Amino acid sequence: MKILKEKWTKTPIAVKASTSYAICSVLQRCLSFITLPLFTRLLSTEQYGQLTIYQSWSGILSIFLTLNLAYGSFSTAMVKYEKDRDGYISAVEGICLGLAGMFMAIYLPLRGLWNKLFELPTLMMCLMVIELLGSTAIQLWSGKKRFEFKYKSVVCVTLLMSIPSPIIAYYLVISTTEKGYARILGYSSVTVFVGGIFYVFNALKGKKIFYKEYWKYALGFNLPLLFYYLSQVVFNQSDRIMISHMVGKDKAAIYGVAYSLATILTFVLNAINNSYVPWYYGKIKEGKQEENKKVSLIIALIMSVLLSGVIWFAPEIISLLAGEEYVEAKFVVPPVAISILLLFYAQLFINVEFYYEEKKKLIWASLWAALINLLLNWVFIRKFGFVSAAYTTLASYVIFVIANYLAMKKVLNEKGIKDDAYNYKMLIMLFVVFCCVSIIGVCIYNSFVIRVIIASVVMIGVLLKGKSILCIIRSIKKRT
Repeated sequence: MKILKEKWTKTPIAVKASTSYAICSVLQRCLSFITLPLFTRLLSTEQYGQLTIYQSWSGILSIFLTLNLAYGSFSTAMVKYEKDRDGYISAVEGICLGLAGMFMAIYLPLRGLWNKLFELPTLMMCLMVIELLGSTAIQLWSGKKRFEFKYKSVVCVTLLMSIPSPIIAYYLVISTTEKGYARILGYSSVTVFVGGIFYVFNALKGKKIFYKEYWKYALGFNLPLLFYYLSQVVFNQSDRIMISHMVGKDKAAIYGVAYSLATILTFVLNAINNSYVPWYYGKIKEGKQEENKKVSLIIALIMSVLLSGVIWFAPEIISLLAGEEYVEAKFVVPPVAISILLLFYAQLFINVEFYYEEKKKLIWASLWAALINLLLNWVFIRKFGFVSAAYTTLASYVIFVIANYLAMKKVLNEKGIKDDAYNYKMLIMLFVVFCCVSIIGVCIYNSFVIRVIIASVVMIGVLLKGKSILCIIRSIKKRT
């Protein structure tokens, strides 16, 4: 312990912060999945569907009510307005408050009509708006702390919020027949309470709820990215809303559980990308981007192996986490998990677009893919049921990858730069093999023993090659 403490003391502050946030994120995920089996068994599928719909609409409305101002322009603003960071934060809160006020002015007079669209009662919609303001206040405060590498307070607040939420939700759920809404209220009440404190704290400290310069900068930066943010929400949330309207809340709940399982590894993807991107950008700057061929391929291989595990054992994981009522969700997992690998491929190309500050091409690629996703959902969910939404998501991500690949090629051609950073043949071959492995896994869903034997053989092979993979990962970390 003493040796570990000494090593931690000597560790650079940036590494300490990133490590602490990663551990905090993993703990949050663990708490979420530990409590999932509890609530899926306490709630009926229709009641759990209420939660799914609430979360989906919250994701969509957050774009309109906050414009993602806690992200996007935030980091650059912390540099640009270094001497008045608190003032900028309070100004952003002012923008969000104004947008929330405009929404309520439109919503309340015609709430009966809107509630039919949202499939939620007025109380839940009002709670959602207040929760979004509270969560944004927390994100702005923690964003500033992260920027200053003051990670301890952020980790403490995050974990302290994560622990009481399921406890309050549990007692509310067992105390009422409206269990779906009780589950929502249990978690949201903590965010509203803590977020309210931070909202007032940020406003009093910054004292610039309306400040023309800050408003102009924040809106000028984030509004052009609105379509990109919306497209990501369409990918992640629209299918559940459309399933609820077309098939029913119970099917939306089943789809939501499967989608959550299939996308469980996105936090791993984000963690890898956070280390990989600085390394890759350094190679571009040095003119050695060809070294990225092997590294990107190794990361893609790691992602495909992990995702294969999720696909192969989806029936057992769903039965354990959610129960037999959700077992038909196993057929949703494979196409959505394949989409996650495609998302990684798209991110490889987006990294190049971001490096050369060509965001407009990303926006168009995202917009077209999102529109196609909506259209395919509208056609196929009615005809083939909720499982088809997973395949429309997969088709949309194929388009998203191709669009970003073409956008990246155009950027490189315009800059006169050689495209030698990726081994496209091997990436395509890996994707084809991954799809074949996924199909085989689905075909033998009824044979648990066979799946275990095959998976064990594969794991032994991975362990034998583990040393070379670790060497690659270490080489990335040394350069970040």
